[in-house]
Amino acid sequence: MMNDAKTLPVISGNKTDDSSMLESPEHVLSTLEKDGSRRWLRPTLSTGFWWKWRRWIAYGLVAFFVALPHIRIGGLPPILLDVPARRFVFLGHVFLPTDTLLLALVMLGVFLTIVLATALTGRIWCGWACPQTVYMEYLFRPIDRWFEGTVGKGGQAKRPIEGWRRIARWAVYVVLCMFLAHTFLAYFVGTDRLAEWIRSSPIEHPAAFLVMGVTTGLMLFDFLFFREQLCLIACPYGRFQSVMLDRQSMIVAYDTKRGEPRKRGKHVPGDGAGDCVDCHQCVRVCPTGIDIREGLQLECINCTQCIDACDDVMTKVGKPKGLIRYSSQDALDGKKLKFFRFRTVAYPALLVAVGIGFLAVLSTKYAFDARLIRGKGNPFHRHVTGNVSNQFRLRLVNRTNEPREYSVEIVKPETAMIREIGDDSPKLKSNATELVPLVVEVPGKVFGPGGNVQGELRIRDDAGNERTLQMQLLGPRR
Repeated sequence: MMNDAKTLPVISGNKTDDSSMLESPEHVLSTLEKDGSRRWLRPTLSTGFWWKWRRWIAYGLVAFFVALPHIRIGGLPPILLDVPARRFVFLGHVFLPTDTLLLALVMLGVFLTIVLATALTGRIWCGWACPQTVYMEYLFRPIDRWFEGTVGKGGQAKRPIEGWRRIARWAVYVVLCMFLAHTFLAYFVGTDRLAEWIRSSPIEHPAAFLVMGVTTGLMLFDFLFFREQLCLIACPYGRFQSVMLDRQSMIVAYDTKRGEPRKRGKHVPGDGAGDCVDCHQCVRVCPTGIDIREGLQLECINCTQCIDACDDVMTKVGKPKGLIRYSSQDALDGKKLKFFRFRTVAYPALLVAVGIGFLAVLSTKYAFDARLIRGKGNPFHRHVTGNVSNQFRLRLVNRTNEPREYSVEIVKPETAMIREIGDDSPKLKSNATELVPLVVEVPGKVFGPGGNVQGELRIRDDAGNERTLQMQLLGPRR
C-alpha cells in the first residue's frame, strides 16, 4: 500500500527537492507562459474566404454601432437606457419602471434568442458580431500591425514599438477609445445630451466627465493590455457552452479521422499519415492562441481563421479543403444531422410564447398612464348642503414624445361633479409624470346602506386618447 502512494517532495530545512514535482504544461492558459508570465499573442493573418466575409460584416457592424444612437424612430432613438431617469427606449417605445413585466419579457426574449442561436450556430456571436472581437480584430490589431511593420500579414513584429512609435500608438488608442467611449455613453444618455456635454465645460457636468474618463480608461486597459483575455477569463459566455451546446450544434472543428496521424513534410502513398501536415498554421492564426486540433475548447470563439489557414495549406499540398470546417460533433462521428431536436423546437416555441405575451401586454399600454390614489386623512367629508366629497390624487404619466394637456370628467354617478383639479387643466411634458389633486363631490342621497357607490372617471388628452378609471366613492351609511 505504501509503495503505491504518490511520492511527495522531500523538505529539508528551507530546501525542497523539486525532482518529484509535477511539470507544468507549456501554457497553463493560452496567454500564459510556463513560468506564469504573460504570453503576448500576435496572430498571423489568413485572408481567406471566411475572413473576407467577416471583414465586410465587421465594418458594417462598426458603422451600425456608431450610427444607431443617432437614428430616430418617432423622434426617439432605437435604444436608450437612461438609468438615472429610469426611462428605457426600445425601437421607439418608451418603457418606464412601472413596465416591469414588459422589461422582464424583453430580457427573457434576449436570453432565449442567445441560447437558440448558440444551439444552432455555436458561438457565432463571439466570432462574428461581439464588439470585443469586431474592434479588436478589425480596428486595434490592424493598428498594431501598422506600427510593427506587419500590415496584412500579422505575426511577430518586424520592428519594436518604441520611442515615437509607442507615443503615436498610445495617441491613436486614446483618440479611438475616447470616440468609442462617447459612442457607448450615447446609448445611456442620448446623443442630444451628450452633444451638450461635449460643447460645455467639464466643470458644468463633472460626474458625466468622470464617467467618460473612466469608460475611456477601461477601454484603453481592455484593448491595449487585457485584449483576448476578456474572452478567455472574464466573459462567462464561453463557460455556458456546456449547457447551451449539444452534439448537433455547429462549431469550428478539426476532422481527426481525416487528419490523424499527423506527419510533417511531404506525404507519400502508403505512409499511413493523415492529411494534417502539422504545420501549426491553425495555431499561429488563432486570436486566442489555442490549437483547434485538441477538440472543442471554451477559448474557441469560432472566428474561422483556422479554417482559412488550413484551407490554404490543403490547396498548396493538393488535398481537399475542409480538414478544419464548420461542422458538429455528431457529424464528425459520421452521424446524421438532425435539425429538429428538443432544443431547436423548445427554444423557438418559448420565444414565440414570450413574443405573444409581450405584444399582448404592449397592447394594453396607452399614450398615457392614469391611476387614482385615495387622498390622505378622512375617507370622506360631509358638507352642510348634504353633499359628500372624496379626495383623490390622479397620477398621470405622459408616455408620448410631445407635451399633452388633459381633461378629466365624471361619467358615473351622473350627479357627481369635480370641485377641484389643481390650478388648471393638467399639462405634462413628454414622458413626464405628475400627481394631480382631485376632489369629487356627490349628493349624499346616492349612498346606500353600505356607505359607498361605484364611480367612473374619464381622462382625455388633446390628441384624442382617453382612459376610463373605476373608483369607489365613500360616504355615510343610510
